[in-house]
Amino acid sequence: MIKVNVLEAKNRLSELLRAVQRGEEVIIANRGEPVARLVAAAAAEHGFATGASILKWLDENPLPESSRRSAEEIDAFIAQERAAWD
Repeated sequence: MIKVNVLEAKNRLSELLRAVQRGEEVIIANRGEPVARLVAAAAAEHGFATGASILKWLDENPLPESSRRSAEEIDAFIAQERAAWD
C-alpha cells in the first residue's frame, strides 16, 4: 500500500496510476487523514474490498448464533486482552 498526501498525489499521479495498474492500493490523505483510495477499476467494478460488498456478504452469510457477540461483550473482551498486555 502506498500512502501519499494530496499535493504529492497531484505531482505523482501518473506514477501512482501505474502502481495501481500493477495491483497496488494508493491511499491519499489530507493533513494526515485518509480521504481517498485508488484501486484498479476492474477490482472496483467487481466490488472487491468495498464496505458495501463486505456488508452485503455479511447479510448473506450471517454468523451462527453460537458465534454472535454483542458490542458490550466484544468491548469487554478487548479490554481484558489489553489488560493482559500490561
